[in-house]
Amino acid sequence: MTEKKPPATLGDVLYAKSEASVPEQDWVTLVQSIAGGDQFALHELYAMAHRVVFTLAMRITANRETAEELTVDVFHDVWRRASDYDAEKGTVLGWIMNQARSRAIDRLRFDSRKKRSGDPQPLAEVAADPCDVLELREQEKSLRAALAMLTPDERLAIETTFFAGLTHAEAAARLNQPLGTIKTRIRSGLHKLRRALNAGGGEL
Repeated sequence: MTEKKPPATLGDVLYAKSEASVPEQDWVTLVQSIAGGDQFALHELYAMAHRVVFTLAMRITANRETAEELTVDVFHDVWRRASDYDAEKGTVLGWIMNQARSRAIDRLRFDSRKKRSGDPQPLAEVAADPCDVLELREQEKSLRAALAMLTPDERLAIETTFFAGLTHAEAAARLNQPLGTIKTRIRSGLHKLRRALNAGGGEL
């Protein structure tokens, strides 16, 4: 079996053929939902795009830990800046990748200046705010608790997609279920979670 080579260029990363091509309007709808404060939409967008963001950050920085931090930072930016997205200026993935590229280059420049100056200060200026990281962790705990209210099929579909970092198509393949069935279970499960979290006075 021939080993699949990783993408060699930014173009390869951005425009590589996907086994489960997602219509651009679906991407746009997710960003619009995120702009309206829908954190479930952010989870779905992360599941769809975090791998290519990490790949690009890894290629620019050549450091896995840094690439992981940058990936989190990029989606934190998406959450804060979703309302700034303009579909007339390019695709959603292109918009996300431009943010990833800018953050990665800024990190390289910061590291370079730090090495020249001998400044031992940690990379807190470009990393995610620790308070934000803690908040995200608490949100994940809340989500896991709310998952107990779902049917086993709904819970499995959501856990496989979000917590395993898979796309809908990958989750369907792993669970050996039709893609439409997985999407329906995720949709119904997320609806129940929203109601549960709102009733409990919490947010995800």
